[in-house]
Amino acid sequence: MTDISLGDAPGGVNNIQASYMAQVQRRRLYGGLTLLLFVVLLVSGFNIADDRNAGGFWNGLHQIGDYPADVLSEAWEKRADLPGLISKYFPALVETINIAAVSTLIGALGGLFLSLLGTRGLAKWPRLIPLFRRISDIMRAVPEIVIALVLIFVLGGGPVPAMIAIAIHTAGALGKMFSEVAENADLKPVEGLASTGATWSQRMLLGVLPQVAPNYISYALLRFEINIRASAILGFVGAGGIGYELRNAMAWGPGRFDEAAAIFILLFGTIVFFDQMSSRYRNRLTEGHGQ
Repeated sequence: MTDISLGDAPGGVNNIQASYMAQVQRRRLYGGLTLLLFVVLLVSGFNIADDRNAGGFWNGLHQIGDYPADVLSEAWEKRADLPGLISKYFPALVETINIAAVSTLIGALGGLFLSLLGTRGLAKWPRLIPLFRRISDIMRAVPEIVIALVLIFVLGGGPVPAMIAIAIHTAGALGKMFSEVAENADLKPVEGLASTGATWSQRMLLGVLPQVAPNYISYALLRFEINIRASAILGFVGAGGIGYELRNAMAWGPGRFDEAAAIFILLFGTIVFFDQMSSRYRNRLTEGHGQ
């Protein structure tokens, strides 16, 4: 009888090991080529942007700290006025929070309907699932600032364009997140309700929402944090709120840097506060305990 060792046999350990090492080397080669391509695109993109910029990046790099230093020095000189300035701009901060809250609420409701109508096994009109998914994709693909600029041209400056722009983007983003959660819902309660003659709305309200509500609320709170920052940024294009006041203070230059510092303090404190508060409630909803 001829002895055939396991390592020399077809499909043996040595052959499997050699095949595995060849696959590893191919993956490393592809990974290295991908990284090289990324670096080339990054460098070329930076050079193109730097050439089109009004001033060279490297030439102005040493001045990057000049503006913050001017703001901090003037704010320190007028530090006695900061409490009064904080009180002065607090109503604008409340307006920004209101914009974020209302747009998050409207966007969450829109995302709820988009998710339920675009989820397999739950949709009322299964043939229209691709349509509702594409609507959600379009709504979140367009940046809030683009929507706000168009609405400002139509409606004029103020908080309403900002609210509508953020609500549209929020509905698209939450529609995607909500749909992913709804896809993991147990369909047995839905099927049981359907067997009793329940309508589509009743099946969603009683069979699906109790399962997904904690995750839905968690995502909505996370989106509320993002929308506070978005509403402040939209103020720079004339959409109202504290961002509009910050733009005016920064555009004026020296002499109003203390106002810019007060607005920065208000905005930073608000974002940190809501980040911590929403994170605590999200953990309670998803894990059953706070931080």
